[in-house]
Amino acid sequence: MNGSVDEVLNRPYEECGVVGIWGAADAAAMTALGLHALQHRGQEAAGIVSHDDERFYQHKGLGLVGDVFSDARVIGALKGHSAIGHNRYATTGATLLRNVQPLYADFEFGGLAVAHNGNLTNAATLRQALVKRGCLFQSTTDTEVFVHLIAISLYATVLDRLIDAAKQVKGAYSVVALTPTDLIGLRDPLGVRPLILGRFSEGGWMLASETCALDIVGAEYVRDIEPGELVVINGDGVRSLKPFADPHPRFCVFEYIYFARPDSILEGHSVYEARKQIGVELARESGVEADVVVPVPDSGVPSAMGFAVASGIPFEMGIIRNHYVGRTFIEPTDQIRNLGVRMKHSANRPALEGKRVVLVDDSIVRGTTSRKIVDMVRAAGATEVHMRISSPPTKHPCFYGIDTPEESQLLAATHTLEQMAEAIGVDSLAFISFDGLYRALGHRGREEANGRYCDACFTGDYPIELVDKEGKLVA
Repeated sequence: MNGSVDEVLNRPYEECGVVGIWGAADAAAMTALGLHALQHRGQEAAGIVSHDDERFYQHKGLGLVGDVFSDARVIGALKGHSAIGHNRYATTGATLLRNVQPLYADFEFGGLAVAHNGNLTNAATLRQALVKRGCLFQSTTDTEVFVHLIAISLYATVLDRLIDAAKQVKGAYSVVALTPTDLIGLRDPLGVRPLILGRFSEGGWMLASETCALDIVGAEYVRDIEPGELVVINGDGVRSLKPFADPHPRFCVFEYIYFARPDSILEGHSVYEARKQIGVELARESGVEADVVVPVPDSGVPSAMGFAVASGIPFEMGIIRNHYVGRTFIEPTDQIRNLGVRMKHSANRPALEGKRVVLVDDSIVRGTTSRKIVDMVRAAGATEVHMRISSPPTKHPCFYGIDTPEESQLLAATHTLEQMAEAIGVDSLAFISFDGLYRALGHRGREEANGRYCDACFTGDYPIELVDKEGKLVA
């Protein structure tokens, strides 16, 4: 995680990013570049496991990709034409080196490395049962549940064992796995987390969480891995298996709003264009008289552009982001925490002074960061501040791999709209409606799109059973 303690507690954070390479020279270097493009999905740790014709190699570390893999000797030691990699943002398990993925294990069929993006909702229940069977866990991450389920499976092949494991877990996951002969990709039956397939012009293949990882290494986008699909990549090409009887798409709608990089393509949709269109719908629904439209950078920028175009109000970069902020190097006293937002954002006074300002942001979680940004804009001379949010109110926690506070700490879950506006200090506050959000994604409204996306953080409609939370045992 980057940012001050206060900021970390007051924003939703990304899940993780995964990359897989098969049949490419310098596979580990390609994987590291792909992870660099996916850095926004996790900043706590990074790891790569590679394989040549003889053995596996691995390197993992805490910190950013550029810190963990900056030494050419490290990349040079990760030999082979195949590799998988992982960026970590912890949703289960502490930030410890033993929790850094990919996880590697030796089985009777050979070595296997596994990494995944998402969260298992029955991981604790399964872990308890596995420990009772004598399994020894080396980490506290739910990814290791996959490893142990594969180990105890009675099926003969690694593919059948992985499928057996996948049918026992519940949750949202995109998995990449590496064996001595195959690169494997798997999405959960609802396809909550993204996973895409790319190809190199020289003939190799790539799996990644987003298309921006393909772009950085010059791979061509082929398609999205389908919900519930397992792909096996080797010298014979790509083989697709459909192990789940009734896969049904419930893609995470927050990927379009905030998590994905704007230059990525998800499910055939440009994230950048989707966010601009969200801004257009937001302006149509909650227009206000103002002098400037100002985004809260960076994720608020495309929606603010769309808002400005639809409303006819000039767009201005009234807030400038410092992209070089890491963990605060000062003891995090209350006073320093209060300055945390200024370390990351600063007001552009000439664009704000004497102006009625529309602030466009992607979400409000606890509200304290929003309050500090509003105070900063007012201190720069804004006469009015109207906040517009490019998502519906976040009222429920995510259990599928997004790090959000519990419900009692979500501002929208405990306050009315008027109370929220007062709490963050704005003259007016509006969120995009469900219908407006789904219109921006090409649907007539939520009713048409219902059952197409996971929007549980807004609605409380959890499409995957919350086994651990509800205390249910797995048969």
